[in-house]
Amino acid sequence: MNTTFQIREEVCRRQHQSSLRQSTMGTMKSLSAADVKITDGFWRQQMDLMEDVVIPFQEDKLHDRDEDSTSEPSGAIRNFRIAAGLEAGEYHGMVFQDSDVAKWLEAVAYSLMDRPDDQLQSRADEVIDLIGQAQHPDGYLNTYFTIKEPNKRWTNLRRDHELYCAGHMLEAAVAYYEATGRRKLLDIMIRMVDHIDQMFGPEEHKRKGYPGHEEIELALFRLYNITNDPKHFGLAKYFLDQRGQEPHYYEIEAAERGETQSDYVGVNHSYSQAHLPVRQQNTAEGHSVRAMYLFSAMADLAAHDDAKMAAACRTLWDNVVNRRMYVTGGVGSIAHGEAFTVDYDLPSDLAYTETCAAIGLAFWARRMLNLELNGEYADVMERALYNGVISGISQDGRKFFYVNPLAVWPDAAEHRHDHRHVKTERQGWFGCACCPPNLARAVASIGHYMYASNDEQLAIHLYGSSKTQVEFAGTPVAVTQTTQYPWDGSITIAIDPTQAVQFQLLLRCPGWAQQVKLLVNGEEQELQTILQSGYLVLERTWAPGDQVQLMLGMEPHWIYADPQIRAASGRVALQRGPIVYCLEEVDNGSNLDALVVPAGVECSVQTDNQRFPMPIPIIQFNVLREQWPTDGSPYSSQAPQTVIEEATAVPYFLWNNRGRGELTVWLRQQR
Repeated sequence: MNTTFQIREEVCRRQHQSSLRQSTMGTMKSLSAADVKITDGFWRQQMDLMEDVVIPFQEDKLHDRDEDSTSEPSGAIRNFRIAAGLEAGEYHGMVFQDSDVAKWLEAVAYSLMDRPDDQLQSRADEVIDLIGQAQHPDGYLNTYFTIKEPNKRWTNLRRDHELYCAGHMLEAAVAYYEATGRRKLLDIMIRMVDHIDQMFGPEEHKRKGYPGHEEIELALFRLYNITNDPKHFGLAKYFLDQRGQEPHYYEIEAAERGETQSDYVGVNHSYSQAHLPVRQQNTAEGHSVRAMYLFSAMADLAAHDDAKMAAACRTLWDNVVNRRMYVTGGVGSIAHGEAFTVDYDLPSDLAYTETCAAIGLAFWARRMLNLELNGEYADVMERALYNGVISGISQDGRKFFYVNPLAVWPDAAEHRHDHRHVKTERQGWFGCACCPPNLARAVASIGHYMYASNDEQLAIHLYGSSKTQVEFAGTPVAVTQTTQYPWDGSITIAIDPTQAVQFQLLLRCPGWAQQVKLLVNGEEQELQTILQSGYLVLERTWAPGDQVQLMLGMEPHWIYADPQIRAASGRVALQRGPIVYCLEEVDNGSNLDALVVPAGVECSVQTDNQRFPMPIPIIQFNVLREQWPTDGSPYSSQAPQTVIEEATAVPYFLWNNRGRGELTVWLRQQR
């Protein structure tokens, strides 16, 4: 009997949405990046790029050693030297410049987990020593206020990012401790947390504030996971519980500064997700990165038996994923406030879709998977990582996108004020450089997203060549994935316990996969009976040498948009596996909007060795190009003529690696 399972995407979606309401599987914990070795393939290439190029490149940027005079200087390390009294000078950069150093240190930590490097660790230790020298005796740590406004500490939480910077440095401290066992940065940041705890909390003598830019909350949960100190958990919970409460803290602190509501220039409380208490919020509002970090922390708290918080997370997830997310996994559709707008407002050429926001969506999805195992969370996490995240970095690791639109007409973008956020070529650095080091830490920790387990189950969320080891009933179990995913849908998983042991192996069945085949030790499985909440559940007593083969059909398929997404109505996008494809001018000529996809057109996949430094599957198909009469008139009562051309689509994350040119993800379709 042939048990190949034909899966229709809309059926998978219904299964996923149903299990959002009631998951049949238990909660899990993500395996640490330190416990997962990426061995080959796509993510090994990306990690090598981070370790060999990006981390050293960003180190030079932070130290202002880079000779590129066209990009913004950082000044971040120099700020710490000035704050430590080792150098004279003025503060340079954004109010949150410290966070760039923190994210770089966190990326270094993951790199050291993967590939020990004494020289890199020594240089990181020097930076940590410098951070310690910049810390105040009371534990306070922030170079902006130490250098520039020493008398204004904690006076403007809405705007000034003190808690945000502390959160990123705390995440770096936890990761560095996990990677090296060295406590210096961790102890520095525990002193900072003690200081914060003395300043903020429900007690009468403490301030009732919370950060304008969320980050400290999820960092505190990470700290609690290694200290088990209830103070750390309690402080994270306080910041979440206090957000949006009345009387409103941002108004109280503004009055203390002598300001009025009119001083909130173009920004209201929803910008910081402080318009309502978090359990009452049901739509994603405001700054998209802040929202993703908040929702991530909410999911962390929900995992500690907070049913109302879990319900709020599910409601917000539904709003973001089903009404406010781009097909690339990008979120945040408007430049003003780098924010969400309203349901289905997803313009392609005006999209903001900050790299950090897609990273934040992946953070949130991973935490939702720990809260309840559901394939939709993993599908979105994968979509964001393969498309909205790595589109933010060039293939050589030295240029970046802060904004990731889905359509670019460079001639117009470079002249229109409403497109000023869109860069038509990748940038060497930014004055606000939050995205490059954030991307480095996300990719360097990719192993953290692949697996999760509990006492009875091992789940594989993402596919990629890797090794890990888990334990069930005291029996170590080695797990090895071998695959060329995402370019190939064949995945071999070796399960090798030291002795026979029973547990459930849960394999994500991607929502995009229309054909799936599963074999255990060569025996084909009946998939309909084992598909639960978007995962294929294999429950058996596993023996040494067992092997699982998962085969996912990788045929290109067209994606259609809800007509309420006006920018994509009547258009189609192309996807193969988890990869969203796009058309570029360099392959297809100018005026990409003149191309129309014929109904029923067939696509062919070719392995291309010419366009990019590595072999990449490209997709080719026929299109109709509309040709306008040459009489000079821009309008006519006659329909344009069409000619047949061959179009070439490449992965969206690779766009603009070959220079300035037009881009489009959504194509008009002949109906």
